[in-house]
Amino acid sequence: MAEIARRTTKNNNRVMFLIHRKEVLNQAFETFKNQGVDSSLLVAGMVQTLTRRVDKLPTPNVILVDEAHHALAKSYQRILNKFPKAIVLLFTATPHRTGRQQLDQVANDIIVGQSIHELTDKGFLAPFRYFQPPNDFNSKLLKRSSTGDFTNESMQQAMSAKIFGHIVKQYKRIASGMQAVVYTYSIDSAIKIAAEFNSEGISAIEVDGMTPKEKRAVAVKKFREQEIKILVNVNLFTEGVDLPNVDCVIMARPTASLALYLQFSMRCLNPRLGKTAIIIDHANNFKTFGYPDDDRDWKQAIKSGKQKSKSLLKDPGLSIVTCDYCFAVVKASEVKDGKCPICGKPIKVHEAKPVCDVDLVEASKEHQRLIKEIVKNDLLKEVANKTVGELHSLKELQAYAKLHGYKPGWAWFQAKRKGLIRG
Repeated sequence: MAEIARRTTKNNNRVMFLIHRKEVLNQAFETFKNQGVDSSLLVAGMVQTLTRRVDKLPTPNVILVDEAHHALAKSYQRILNKFPKAIVLLFTATPHRTGRQQLDQVANDIIVGQSIHELTDKGFLAPFRYFQPPNDFNSKLLKRSSTGDFTNESMQQAMSAKIFGHIVKQYKRIASGMQAVVYTYSIDSAIKIAAEFNSEGISAIEVDGMTPKEKRAVAVKKFREQEIKILVNVNLFTEGVDLPNVDCVIMARPTASLALYLQFSMRCLNPRLGKTAIIIDHANNFKTFGYPDDDRDWKQAIKSGKQKSKSLLKDPGLSIVTCDYCFAVVKASEVKDGKCPICGKPIKVHEAKPVCDVDLVEASKEHQRLIKEIVKNDLLKEVANKTVGELHSLKELQAYAKLHGYKPGWAWFQAKRKGLIRG
């Protein structure tokens, strides 16, 4: 953006830069200055401010909009409609909105940049590992708000009260010592999560939209200087804020927004030599959206109307498997010699086929018996399409083990890990 602005002002044309966060605006001013943009031909400001002064603004030749997935908001529209002859360039890493109205309302084409895979291969982003530990999350209780995402009340109902201690336990097991940002849904839950970390001797602090700016700035400074390990936040740190030392992201809330999911996930992908980022998902967001770096159809994403898929995946049939021991979510192609690429434990890759697709004539007697049993047995039916993380009783674990041919001891082992049995 700064280079486009520099070339525009070099030709004696005016540039307007729109952003909706003050933190990003300050960074942009510094970048434009260092790039040699003629400040006398530049108007840069927060959209909330410029929309009130739109009648007094000089007419720009080029308008640059950062975090442009917000550009359908009335405040942006008032500015863009005021200058219909200006060339408008919209910049966003997530060109998709929750709901049916998409960016084709303000843009007539999209230039797709390099993918996350390409940026990772070139060293601009860190590689990552994705973990989805067992949880008591109940997605059936989720309800949408007028914004298209889930309501705080329904998220609270869907998340088990055990989640607070579980988050700390899994952090210690998977990402111990790493600096982490936790995304949660309410101030109350954020306070509880921070308290759980502190009670375990892991320094944590909670910040949210109601936290005074001075206190928030101190918290961010302490995190950057590694005085604290865990930054628990509500509705912050999705856009703009520079937090280069985040090595782990913990999702303690679900979202219906692909853009928000990607913003959560990518917060830990700032590169560093030898770094592998960790993403821990306690809300089953992976099941909705896939991997953060999966290839997506962004040209389709900007089209208004009902989308075929929430995830916009180009290859929705990609085979994924979750390790029953370390809870890593890996591609089936990564599994070599029947072992998890993360922990080295045995892992089974099951070809996902609905029962009706099985050729009963060629199926073995054991398969025929099992199919009949699934049809008759409600419990087997219930667990047939679940992951290990969605099993919440010893009976469910035993049924799952039976379906997948696991040894009897597997169900007891998993039940013990989940705290369902003791001893």
